[in-house]
Amino acid sequence: MILPDKHVDLSHSLLGAGAVVLTQVTRPMTVSALWDAVRSAPEIRAYGRFVLALDFLYAVGALEFGNGLLTKRRPV
Repeated sequence: MILPDKHVDLSHSLLGAGAVVLTQVTRPMTVSALWDAVRSAPEIRAYGRFVLALDFLYAVGALEFGNGLLTKRRPV
């Protein structure tokens, strides 16, 4: 479910959902503002999946959270 494979399409994986979420983080934004931006995307579909995508992106170091705002992490 995290990565696409023979039986799981990219749009049904957390990697696909994370890609949709990450494209919307163009500036520092709150979680609720980000939810409003992605809630209609077919890869997201539900708040629980959105939270899992945020967890995944944070765990792989793609997102940072501080002062109530989500930001993309810059490559090192």
